[in-house]
Amino acid sequence: MLTMQAYKKFGLLQDPFTGDVQKADDVYLNDDTRFTAEFLYQTAKVGGMVALLGESGSGKTTVRRYAIDRMQSENQKIKVIFPRCIDRGKLTVAMICDAIITDCSAETPRRSLEAKSRQVERILTNSSRSGWNHVLMIEEAHDLSIPVLKYLKRFWELEDGFKKLLAIVLVGQIEMQAKLDESKNFEAREVIRRMEILKLQPMTSGEEIAAYLDVKFKRLGKDRGRIVTDKGCAALANRLRKQLRNGAAYSVAYPLTVNNWTRRAMNAAAELGADAVDDEVVNSI
Repeated sequence: MLTMQAYKKFGLLQDPFTGDVQKADDVYLNDDTRFTAEFLYQTAKVGGMVALLGESGSGKTTVRRYAIDRMQSENQKIKVIFPRCIDRGKLTVAMICDAIITDCSAETPRRSLEAKSRQVERILTNSSRSGWNHVLMIEEAHDLSIPVLKYLKRFWELEDGFKKLLAIVLVGQIEMQAKLDESKNFEAREVIRRMEILKLQPMTSGEEIAAYLDVKFKRLGKDRGRIVTDKGCAALANRLRKQLRNGAAYSVAYPLTVNNWTRRAMNAAAELGADAVDDEVVNSI
């Protein structure tokens, strides 16, 4: 968290990284995230199955929300279905059926799985014939059980003539990649072989971090360069670059990590009496 000293030093009345996405303009998009958001949008429109994977704090939920906001702002006839079971590990096929029925109609779910399945197909078919598309979105999908992952193909196969009735978007942390490994989960091969995989990449340069922070501070009416200089952004990129034993370097500059390091640097600048966060301040923490 920012210290009160830092708030006063930089003339801020709120944390630039808390509640920082209130509308589409608040979302930082680079080439990678823009492509990812467009891919999710098109999947929801035309059908398909895609898994969006990323480290904790990499911006998965933000990209998903951005895609949904675009659907709504463009008045696309797309119904988004969200299973609400808190423990995704306990999510069942019956619960997914209940979510589709509840989010796509005013009907009460039937009791047996057979009746629910027939109800789901009827509701989606009638809705599709009225011009609607449907997308099932499951957050924290890395917690899904293998049996549920396997049966997602049955939902994806629902169709009316040549038209698929349901697109599927899974959003999960990077460990989900192991569940989508056919060599480890051969019984789920039918869905694994059809699942597109998107991975969110970290920021890799000071320029990218500067562009990201520009968006965050602009929302508060502040000039980023007066708070975190270009040299400060380059130093952040360098500090967030790790090295493997074989010498290969990789970045961990995901949004959440950049937010936390920028807070630390701003606190340090206020404590040191520096005019702004520059490379010397960043390297001091």
